[in-house]
Amino acid sequence: MSWSKMKQNLESFLCPALIGRVEYRSTSYRYLPDKAGLCYLAVDKKNVLNMNDAASSIRWYKTELEIKNDSSIQIPISPAEMEAVRIETKGLVPEDRLAVIARGRKISEHAKELMSAQSALSKSNFVVVANHFLSSPIEESMESSDILLNILALVDRRVGKKRIVNLSEKIKLKHPSVQYFYELRLHTF
Repeated sequence: MSWSKMKQNLESFLCPALIGRVEYRSTSYRYLPDKAGLCYLAVDKKNVLNMNDAASSIRWYKTELEIKNDSSIQIPISPAEMEAVRIETKGLVPEDRLAVIARGRKISEHAKELMSAQSALSKSNFVVVANHFLSSPIEESMESSDILLNILALVDRRVGKKRIVNLSEKIKLKHPSVQYFYELRLHTF
């Protein structure tokens, strides 16, 4: 599918409040075959998410330690996760320390997911993900761990207010760019 047709299809799924605010943009280098070009999302004429530029206005993480030390990331720990640590340590660890160990493990796992997700962003990946989004159910895009699928689903008109509000806990575990688009959509109601 050509870029113009894909852009038209994606924009037809935008929620009414974001039409004209969220734009899908792409540049290509016709005479430079080794250059892939750029693909980015713009909000209010400002480039917010560049698909292959680490210096975008959304925070990109460079190391796992950055993610672990970021206080804005809130990772909820379930009793089942604490119980798993208790069983693994054979009950020799104090109760308050169990939560610290479980949280550390979950943050480490979350950091690895974020790093792999943001390293995959490129123009060619955007085209593949957009095609997948256009041909799959919205629920699949909402539940996906892919950053772009989450963003495309959040700005979609098929996702209503109730579903957006119910996502508040899940969004805390997502990449900052997904959180940005969640807040953008939340403030359109």
